[in-house]
Amino acid sequence: MYRYDQFDQQFVDERVSQFEDQVRRRLSGELTEDEFKPLRLMNGLYLQLHAYMLRVAIPYGTLSARQMHKLADIADKYDRGYSHFTTRQNVQFNWPTLSDTPAILRDLASVEMHAIQTSGNCIRNVTTDQFAGAAADEIADPRVYAEILRQWSSLHPEFLFLPRKFKIAITGAARDRAAVQVHDIGLQLTRNEKGETGFVVFVGGGLGRTPMIGRKVRDFLPEADLLSYSEAILRVYNRYGRRDNKYKARIKILVHETGLEELKADIETEFARIRGKVLTLPAEEVARIDAYFAMPEGVQADVTGWQQLQDAMASDAALAAFVSRNSHPHKVEGYTSLTISLKPEGGAPGDATSQQMRVAADLAAQFSHDELRVSHEQNLVLPHVKLAEVAQVFALLQKHGLATANAGLISDMIACPGLDYCALANARSIPIAQEISTRLADEQKQRQIGDLKLKISGCINACGHHHVGHIGILGVDRKGEELYQLTLGGSADENTAIGKIIGRGFPADEIAEAVETVVDTYLEQRSSNEESFIDAYRRLGAEPFKEALYGTS
Repeated sequence: MYRYDQFDQQFVDERVSQFEDQVRRRLSGELTEDEFKPLRLMNGLYLQLHAYMLRVAIPYGTLSARQMHKLADIADKYDRGYSHFTTRQNVQFNWPTLSDTPAILRDLASVEMHAIQTSGNCIRNVTTDQFAGAAADEIADPRVYAEILRQWSSLHPEFLFLPRKFKIAITGAARDRAAVQVHDIGLQLTRNEKGETGFVVFVGGGLGRTPMIGRKVRDFLPEADLLSYSEAILRVYNRYGRRDNKYKARIKILVHETGLEELKADIETEFARIRGKVLTLPAEEVARIDAYFAMPEGVQADVTGWQQLQDAMASDAALAAFVSRNSHPHKVEGYTSLTISLKPEGGAPGDATSQQMRVAADLAAQFSHDELRVSHEQNLVLPHVKLAEVAQVFALLQKHGLATANAGLISDMIACPGLDYCALANARSIPIAQEISTRLADEQKQRQIGDLKLKISGCINACGHHHVGHIGILGVDRKGEELYQLTLGGSADENTAIGKIIGRGFPADEIAEAVETVVDTYLEQRSSNEESFIDAYRRLGAEPFKEALYGTS
């Protein structure tokens, strides 16, 4: 894991002191709310419906047991005993008081954490694959490049006041687990015919009011050019991105209005001007950062682990179900990565109590070489677990209500906080997620359904990624009534697609039944038990689902 150097710690400590003074002036009345707003947003502090919300950065979703323990302490001391993990691999506290936020930031700084650039029109937290550094199929660890981008972008003077927020994601494998094509810049690690490491580059992806899939601008960007090419993209965006209309300010709109070829030409012109200069990434610097993310020393091949786990599963069906859904292939024989689902039956997706956070931290310390991950699907991951110890981990997860075996199933849904918290939302998300989770809780039916991505947003800003759900739900306000639109056919993997609205919206008390109708239609019409929902939808089209939901026209 990356550790702060002297500059990092000084930088974060100084920011805390600055914000402490800004909060003091706001509380004394020296600063108005309008004057204070840009200052608090630079430190991740939002004003929500009922209270402030503090969004804490977890760079590329990686944190230590010590850091998770500190988050749990903050939840108890300054919040209501829980936190919310987000689709940008961050964590949010929903109930801090303004006067407490400097103390929270100082507590975070004590464990190498902060809330810088988790808000505002700047380069946000760079996200990656939750199995980065452990996944058997990855080309290279994307966290290395995410950390390099973090260091380059932090307080970059040219990009602190962009036309709009800017998001970057990196995947380390051909199988995209980071949704790179719905980001402002998406990077997919690859190798050319010479075996050299580089990136496929996508630009202009994004969700929200105008969902768009990123357009490929480079089939192969050499590793050494990562920063100079990223800088070229940002400079073009900063120069030409619209500032007259926030709804048209994202780079996706610039791509659409300018045209891909013209924009590519502008990027390449800027790239040619700055390439080969100070932004060239030295191989020795990549190696230096890479050393921070080396496989933990104790992770060594164990040829007996799989047999030990098989023996344990033979007499424990619940363990077998957990392993089948919540384990992911590890690059070292005898190890696996385990997903800790934050989606129990009837739960609020992504929420974890302080007790659960401490359990996860203790498991990481004892069984996963002091590492935890936050996934963009709002779960936690233990990345380096011995197969021989999976049964022990599972027993402890069971004891604390964290052993839900649903990773990738319909109940493993993404949902934003919605109208229960967010000032921008039109409708509630959490109660809808809870009702669907309860309605479709039967484990046998979930396994029968198989892989299915359900995603829920409480407004058009799409924080719940509904556009790219196999089944997406969007909450809208129609004359004071909460209605929920269904979209089908979305996907956020290497075959990214934007879902299509299936028809009229459903009232809150009908949307769970509508989802079940869609699922039952799929089960009736799939070509075999092996055909996934998304494959069946692509084969069948929307009509069978429309007919089941609305009848014949």
